Amino acid sequence: MDKKKLLIVDDQNGIRILLTEVFNSEGYNTFQAANGKLALELVQRESPDLVLLDMKIPGMDGLEILKYIKEINVDINVIMMTAYGELDMIKEATDLGALMHFTKPFDIDEMRVAVNTQLNKPLENYN
Repeated sequence: MDKKKLLIVDDQNGIRILLTEVFNSEGYNTFQAANGKLALELVQRESPDLVLLDMKIPGMDGLEILKYIKEINVDINVIMMTAYGELDMIKEATDLGALMHFTKPFDIDEMRVAVNTQLNKPLENYN
């Protein structure tokens, strides 16, 4: 069985390292990107099953990145990570297809449960 692929997009190195360690230990194949350009290259090349996407990234914000991800592959699931107080952006992200969001600083165990729930949910029957 192929490992599920998880892409972590955040300009903060510490958060990328933390999430990479957590989800590698959960058995996922993780990729990380510090900016939108690299994130979209990885989406096209690796076709991740799930993207953890920070809302505030220099150069190209999370909403822009989310739009591009959905243009590349509408089936890629995205969980947003936001700083406190970006509620207007959260609503827009949900409208664009994000599954849910976590407000920083997030509880790593809650994040783990959410990711495991998304990546291990049984596939619907394609009839």
